[in-house]
Amino acid sequence: METHNNNDLISVVVPVRNEEKYIESFIQSILKQDFPQKNMEVIFVDGLSTDGTLGTLKKYRDLYNFYIYNNQDKTVQHALNIGIKNARGGIIIRMDVHAEYSEDYVAKCVEYLKKTDAKNVGGPMIARGKTPIQNVIAAAYHSKFALGGGKFHDENFEGYADTVYLGAFRKETLLNLNLYDENLPRSEDDDLNFRIIESGGKIYVTPQIKSIYYPRSTYGDLFAQYYEYGFWKVAVIKKHHKPARISHLIPVSFVLFIFLFGFLAFFSGTIKIAYCSILCLYILLDAYFSFRNTKVNSIKDKLRLMWVHFILHFSYGLGFFMGIFEFFIKKAYLLKS
Repeated sequence: METHNNNDLISVVVPVRNEEKYIESFIQSILKQDFPQKNMEVIFVDGLSTDGTLGTLKKYRDLYNFYIYNNQDKTVQHALNIGIKNARGGIIIRMDVHAEYSEDYVAKCVEYLKKTDAKNVGGPMIARGKTPIQNVIAAAYHSKFALGGGKFHDENFEGYADTVYLGAFRKETLLNLNLYDENLPRSEDDDLNFRIIESGGKIYVTPQIKSIYYPRSTYGDLFAQYYEYGFWKVAVIKKHHKPARISHLIPVSFVLFIFLFGFLAFFSGTIKIAYCSILCLYILLDAYFSFRNTKVNSIKDKLRLMWVHFILHFSYGLGFFMGIFEFFIKKAYLLKS
């Protein structure tokens, strides 16, 4: 794959689809960046939006260094690859419309990519909410009990990690890795970071790269999101023959325990006692971490946080189990048939 990059130009790649409510504020955050506008192009890759997203983008396209490409496949990984292939800059910065960025976000991405030996740099995922439930969900993102304590969930962590939020890369790095895997509708960033590390590269997180992520705002949307994460995580594990972290396997063990031992508890008093005891231990741990979480204050929100923890664990674990069935058991059965 040939590259014709302008090393003085930075390419920001932004997947969009039906972002009418958010696109205007995102564009304003781009225009407020303290990085020289003449040295920055912004590539929007639209997944066939049916609302006013394209109209807003076209309004700004002729005034600024904006480019719009169509994404017939509609998925994020296709959008990212389209943007990267068409980028003229030597550095690619991935940005998402559903986030807010500090005015030096682009500048800091470039600074840390140049001054570290990392192949991918980014900031922590700082989650915040605009509604009571979204605020509780955001609090879970900073709980070790909820998501296993990944380094990029720590707002103050600086150093090497196994992933970052969004990310900034040299275009050459992405091309050498054959871009994002288009067979992964979810977990495409996990897979890319996995390949960076396997190829000998490093990933660097710094709180100097600041942005705010707004998570799902309903329990149902959160469940669906983490079900998909768990499902497609299995595809990544199968591809690389190992998980990035052992903690990825804990939720599916939890789900298997609930169903298997819950069934066996009907036939054995000993198993029933053990089953109830372990569930009580889980509830106690859930309560302990929820009530110690300083991101929420009221008793009502701390109880909501307990429910969010369970949703995260159960949905991810259930999705993971179904992924095992889809990518291992079902495929093995079809190969034998």
